[in-house]
Amino acid sequence: MRNTRFVRRARVAIRKIRRVVPESLYGRAALILVVPIVAVQLVVSISFVQRIYEGVTSQMTQNIVVEIDLLVDSYQNGNNLAHNAELLRIGSAVGNGPSQDRVSYFDISGKSIIRTLRESLPEMIAVDLVADPDWVHLSLDTQPKTLNLSFPRKRVTAARRHQLLVLIFFTTLLVTSVAYLFLRNQLRPIRKLAQAAEAFGRGHHREYRPGGSIEVRAAGETFLNMRARIEQHREQRTMMLSGVSHDLRTPLTRLRLALSMSDDNEDSRDMIADLNEMERLIDSFLDFAGAEVTEQPEETDLSKLVQDIVEKSTRSGAAVSIGQLPTEHPVMVIRKFAIERALENLIGNALRYGKCAVISLEVVDTMIRFSVEDDGPGIPPELHQEALKPFSRLDPSRNQDKGGGVGLGLPIALDIALSHGGTLSLKESKEFGGLCAVIQLPVATDSATRGQLPLA
Repeated sequence: MRNTRFVRRARVAIRKIRRVVPESLYGRAALILVVPIVAVQLVVSISFVQRIYEGVTSQMTQNIVVEIDLLVDSYQNGNNLAHNAELLRIGSAVGNGPSQDRVSYFDISGKSIIRTLRESLPEMIAVDLVADPDWVHLSLDTQPKTLNLSFPRKRVTAARRHQLLVLIFFTTLLVTSVAYLFLRNQLRPIRKLAQAAEAFGRGHHREYRPGGSIEVRAAGETFLNMRARIEQHREQRTMMLSGVSHDLRTPLTRLRLALSMSDDNEDSRDMIADLNEMERLIDSFLDFAGAEVTEQPEETDLSKLVQDIVEKSTRSGAAVSIGQLPTEHPVMVIRKFAIERALENLIGNALRYGKCAVISLEVVDTMIRFSVEDDGPGIPPELHQEALKPFSRLDPSRNQDKGGGVGLGLPIALDIALSHGGTLSLKESKEFGGLCAVIQLPVATDSATRGQLPLA
């Protein structure tokens, strides 16, 4: 039972520590660097304080206690107080003096002085270290009157006692600064590698040259080789699909021409419908295979992009409208025609199963959010992930009035969103009761990778 409670408390403590620890590699490396230096300096400083402020001060105070005892004995024996005090370089007076100990809260050596004086002088009444910081004033209960003595503070305190602490502080600052410069130079190649990888994941080609330590250079070389293989694979796939498209369309064109010259009957009409279906399948396969690979990113007014899509859809007779747009026009570096193709796929999917489609654009924190809603039957939540898989047709009963698709509309939109570093999610439309497809694209402040989000 106790072990379980201890483990639970340990886990809570670890979670609290994780909240304080920086998340970035730079912050954690700086923390690893600074904490040991500060810990060592604290240990040295505490040892110094204990040795100098207590040990040395106590020893020096003991030396002057001998002189005070001699002066007190001389005074009580009726000798000349002023003459003896002058010989011992101690100020003396008879009468009222300090009645209680006075010392600054931060005066560590002063507390040691008072403690040593009280232990060595039973007749001492009080010590005042506040009235004049450069002098020690004390009163002694002697006969026939109270004896007041004063002597320079430097006689019981080490000279330049703060010098070592100041030296430790500036040494720590110098070591930390030098280590910071080395740390920054070591982390810069890692940061450049991360930026290049992030840019590549979002469809940008950022120049990158490996640097830094052996391990970082090895990771950079591996990234460059991986990027080259992926780009080569994309180029080969695009060339292959272009050739396949050309090879398939040529016989399809001959078949269509032959059918158009034949008699118009039910068989020929069915064959022409099959040819149209084959061409539509070829176009869908090409879109899914990544026809947007050859498109270069460009600054795009997202509000105008949505307006153009809706205007194009309404001209073709589709019931598409705009639900929400930002008050200011956001501009973002994207592959314009790829995003347009993704949104058109979502609109086509909405109109296939519903009577109308509503497209909206929002800027939420560091995210751009496109949403397309419809009033159709929707998709059950447990089938949302299934609907995003290629060639997934789900339940044919969802589309009883219009021809079914090939199951590539949503996967194409998902592939385009992922190529921009975003996501595509499905949920229920609260306003229309059908399906709501949401494309979210991240926006960062690094213009070399993703571009800032200026407002036009």
